[in-house]
Amino acid sequence: TWIAAAVTTATAAEVIRRDVLHTTGGEVELFFIGHASLILTFQGKVIHFDPYGKVGNYATLPRADLVFFTHDHVDHFDLDALQKIIKPETVIIEPAICAEKVPDGWIMANGESLTIWDIKVEAVPAYNLVHHREDGELFHPPGVGNGYVLTLGDKRIYVAGDTENIPEIKALKRIDVAFLPMDPSTMTPAMVADVARSIKPKILYPYHYKNSDPEQLVNLLADRPEIEVRIRPLR
Repeated sequence: TWIAAAVTTATAAEVIRRDVLHTTGGEVELFFIGHASLILTFQGKVIHFDPYGKVGNYATLPRADLVFFTHDHVDHFDLDALQKIIKPETVIIEPAICAEKVPDGWIMANGESLTIWDIKVEAVPAYNLVHHREDGELFHPPGVGNGYVLTLGDKRIYVAGDTENIPEIKALKRIDVAFLPMDPSTMTPAMVADVARSIKPKILYPYHYKNSDPEQLVNLLADRPEIEVRIRPLR
């Protein structure tokens, strides 16, 4: 398949690169490109999250109907990768900080929602409270980045972007699938487990987990069998 040719970090034979989620609106295919880069397909639409050319060969990936950017860090906001997947009718959804470089996108602020096609989109705050650089600046300050909740059929999929276990996330309701970041600039495994215990996703994917051991998360949630932790190639 196209995913096997496009991913540069491993071969399709070594890891699971695709999962399928059944909804009342049809199947959602979830493709794991790497790091924080994902592709979802739903009702014939191709949805990209945070394309990043260092983890996938975007020249061989399907063109996007919809692209989400969570914030402007290069590992989430790669304009070269974007140019390889956009077409004239591609819709781009982004926070305001990305709009200077991608002026044709739809800007969403924290807390806003919209509906495109049959997909409801909610922008969720994404920021740090604890983790910061040596000069004291937070890796991800409040009010800048987004996570997104997409309602596809009867399922709600949350892609968190770069964030900690902030109150706004822990207040989310009825999350079926969650992608939560886990590395020294976002959340520790304990922080991810804290979020999971609050929002109770049926399926939890740690992603962006460079320098973190996802098995720690599995162990931390061993007493919550109703939350299925799926480890995929998203380092």
